[in-house]
Amino acid sequence: MNLPDPYAVIGNPIAHSKSPQIHARFAEQTGHVISYERLLAPLDAFKRTVRDFIAAGGCGANVTVPFKLEALALADQLTPRAEAAGAVNTLKFTAQGILGDNTDGVGLVNDIVSHAGVKLEGRRILLLGAGGAARGVIYPLLAQQPAQIVIANRTLARAEELVSHFSQASGKLVAHELNDLPEAFDIVINATSASLSSELPACSPTIFAPHTFAYDMMYGAAPTVFMQFASQHGARVRDGLGMLVEQAAASFLLWRGVMPETASVYQMLREQL
Repeated sequence: MNLPDPYAVIGNPIAHSKSPQIHARFAEQTGHVISYERLLAPLDAFKRTVRDFIAAGGCGANVTVPFKLEALALADQLTPRAEAAGAVNTLKFTAQGILGDNTDGVGLVNDIVSHAGVKLEGRRILLLGAGGAARGVIYPLLAQQPAQIVIANRTLARAEELVSHFSQASGKLVAHELNDLPEAFDIVINATSASLSSELPACSPTIFAPHTFAYDMMYGAAPTVFMQFASQHGARVRDGLGMLVEQAAASFLLWRGVMPETASVYQMLREQL
């Protein structure tokens, strides 16, 4: 009998993570024999936690807050999307060393395109926020060939800094102040952390119209304040639960070479909220 290949999600805190459930379902579907645990890393000992896990036979790990930058520094090799994101949420351990990837952006794109059925090509996209969550999704969004991505942030300089990081997308990526957006967009993505504290980003209702698709990277049992606001102004809305499942599926693909089915796993989690 084959022993399961060990995987884990590493963070602090970590007890809330749904990753073990998600990956157990993926393994069941695909017939892969894996184990998947939560690892609480001390705030000053992420690197040691990873090294100990590798020494114990670990094959790969997901990385969550607050260790995504430390995971970037620890990786021997980065995928292009991890390099662009400037953060790592997936590690694969091989004989050649540690490969770092970032599956957040592709998770977002897959959820919007495949599950919400919204095309990104040729669309005007508004990205609210200029922090790590926003930076992590720009590269995969650009790959969809949108007409333009506007990054709006309370501090304009931060948005401009993010635009300059993606200099190869000159003209397609524009910085803007959050409270100065006069027209409606095709797609609005909330990449701020405002929903965590049930707050609304400082945005005008003029960014929404009946043709707008509004997406909040956060999720919960009830629609977020941002989703409620967008709905009130005519937009169609979706939360980030699908992004969570899709980024996990992209990690599973990196580790195991097979893309699991995600719709049933999404449904399972939605029913549990």
